[in-house]
Parts: sequence; C-alpha cells; structure tokens
Amino acid sequence: MHLHIVGAFFTWGDNMDINVTINDTYIDWLDKKQATQIFFGGSSSGKSFFLCQKIVIDCLKGVNWLCCRNVAKTIRNSTYNQIVKTITEMGLNSLFKINKSDMVITCLNNSCQILFNGLDDVEKVKSITPAKGVLERIFIEEATEIKEDAYMQLTKRLRGISDNDKYIVMAFNPILKSHWIYKKFFGGWEDNKNSYEDDNVCILKTTYKDNDMLTPEDKDRLENETDPYYYNVYSLGNWGVLGNVIFKNWECVDLSDMIQHFDNIYMGCDFGYASDPNALIKINYDKARKIIYVFDEWYQAGMSDEELSEVAREFVGNDYITCDSAEPKTIDFLVSKGVKAVPAMKGADSINRGIRWLQGHKIVIHSKCQNFKNEIEQYHWQEDKYGNAMAKPVDKDNHLLDALRYATEQLQLENKVTASIRL
Repeated sequence: MHLHIVGAFFTWGDNMDINVTINDTYIDWLDKKQATQIFFGGSSSGKSFFLCQKIVIDCLKGVNWLCCRNVAKTIRNSTYNQIVKTITEMGLNSLFKINKSDMVITCLNNSCQILFNGLDDVEKVKSITPAKGVLERIFIEEATEIKEDAYMQLTKRLRGISDNDKYIVMAFNPILKSHWIYKKFFGGWEDNKNSYEDDNVCILKTTYKDNDMLTPEDKDRLENETDPYYYNVYSLGNWGVLGNVIFKNWECVDLSDMIQHFDNIYMGCDFGYASDPNALIKINYDKARKIIYVFDEWYQAGMSDEELSEVAREFVGNDYITCDSAEPKTIDFLVSKGVKAVPAMKGADSINRGIRWLQGHKIVIHSKCQNFKNEIEQYHWQEDKYGNAMAKPVDKDNHLLDALRYATEQLQLENKVTASIRL
C-alpha cells in the first residue's frame, strides 16, 4: 500500500479513499523538515486539529510520535482524546489499535506508535521507547506551559538511526514577550508576519480567519473582543505586553522539597460553565512571613458533576474546600459524594477585597502549577478609553485566581483588609 496526499485530501492506497479535508492554510506544512517547528497564533485557528491530522498521517507513513503536555493528568482529556477522535473522523479505526489504559495508539500495518506522556518529571521521558524503531517526532501541546529545560531534554530524545526526519513540534497561543519561547525563537519577529523559515526553525502564525470551520457566532466573539490585550493575543494571535497587571508580588519555584512540611493548608474551587474549566487550588499559608504557597491545582473543562466529585475526593481528602456559592446544587452534590465542600460567602466588593489582601502577601507558585502561573501573569485591570487602569479586573482566564480568593476568604475576614488597592 502507498500513502498519497491529493490536493486537500488524504488517500490511503488505491482502493480506499479517506475523505478528510486538510485546511488549505496548513497543507504546505505537512512535510516541513526543520528541527523545531512552531505553530502559534490566536484562539480557534485550527492548528491543534491540523497537527492531530498530521500525527495520524505520519504514523500511517511509518513514523513514531510522542505527544506531551506539561502536566500528565491533562493530556488524556486534550491531545489523546483529540487524536482518537481524529482517527475516527478519518475512518481509520480498523487500521489502529487504541490502548486506552496506557494511552498508546499503534498502527496495525507497520507497528509504529503514537505515545503520550506528561512532563511533570521530564526524566521519565528518557525511558519512553516505541515498540518498533526509534522515537522520531515530538509534539508539545500548550508549549508555553513548559520550561526551557524540559524542551532541551526532549531534543535529546530524538536520537538513533531512522530514515525519517526528526523534529519537535510546538503549538500554543502566545502570551507575554518575556516568555523563553519568544526570546529563543522570535528575535526580530514582526506581528504582521505569517511565517518564518530558516534551516533549523519554521514558524507558522494563524488566527480564526484561517479556520473555515468556525461558525459566524465563533467569529463574532473573537472579532468583538473589547479588552485590548485579549484582542491582540487571542483574536489577532500576537505576543502580548501587559502594562496594568494586578499582581507583581509572585515568583515561580520548585516547591517539591517543602510540600511535606506544609501544615496550614487551604483549598478553593471555582466551578466551570460551558467551556470554562473547573479549577481547584491548594495552598499553604505562612501567616508570620505573609507568604502564600500555591502548590497544587486541578484545571479541566467539560467535566460532569460525577467526574468532578471523583477528582475532588482525591484532591481534598479529609479537609475542607471553599467553593463558588453561585452553584449550590453542585456543592450539595459534592457533599453527597463525601467531599467536605462549603460555599464561599463572597459579598459586596469581595473581588477587590480579595485582590487587596493578596497584594499584601508574597505568592510563591510551585513550578508544576502552570495554569495558575499563566493566570496570575496575565491578570490585569480594565482600562478606560485613555488607557488608564480602572479598579475593576478583566473577568477572563481567572478561574484559579477566583479559587484562590475562595480558599483564603476566611483569612481575609480574620485579617480585615484596610489597605487600598494597588493599580
């Protein structure tokens, strides 16, 4: 059998047509050879969907892939499920064996595999070996979540003799220009560029305008974004610069050696709505030194109440967790499942009260809590028409921050906040 790409269609052999359309924007990027390949840009651009198609096609061609995210527990409900869905949509289930428990997908024609692993402990990646041949390509979803050291470790995994080109593919929405990916790969990049190539690196920038599968409602939402930062980053796909950030009192370090000594623990939960994630956070509070240690998180969309209760039981244990009081039925359900969930009190000005209290502390973030780091890094004040900060935060991408406010609510009330908010 032979594999062919015919225009925008994928064909397997002479007798089997697989009528899967590849977006015209991406089709020329199926066979790039550079050692580092970057697909970035705005939300809903179709980049992750295309890369799943590419991974499946490559596996049929005889290529072994490793798919990664920073945290292992997030990969099943993102990259793995999307690739399984892609195989089904392409009508290829008969050509693949899917091992759900181990998250291993094997092509039955050539024994090549698609493997999945988190980068929580990048050292464990060293032991990942496909059943046949060598690891040839690595896909990093949400690559802005990982550290540069993890990226460098992954480059060392692409070794051994192979007839196929070896490379790493990274996909992400851009965040701040202070990020290591920007510093390493985007020197001289201009926002009006759509692509860049040299001998070692290729970069493709896409936005919602490149995705023909979006509904008019999806496009309207992105086109009518009112916050300048979110419009620039998530609609236009540009690297961002934030001026009116709310929190500057934080750092991100490895807390692994400290966690066993934490003895003043608080937890909070913000419930997901529609596509918003359920967000759970765990902190240790050092009152004497006024330090908040954020050392564990859970962040996942599309969960049923039953699934959330299972996660919460493991996350909370025998302790209490303070939850968003806007969902009393969900709280009651968690309680019925053995979770010690209590509603937050909130009240007038609770958001700004919580911000004032948090601004009066040092916030130390465990390096594994990348979702929280991403939120606090981007959390910023609304601006008036002259660009001046207003005493009201932008209500977006703040799920774990809301959970943190709930977790520390009692502490805020015990230490009545009198300090003025810092804009």
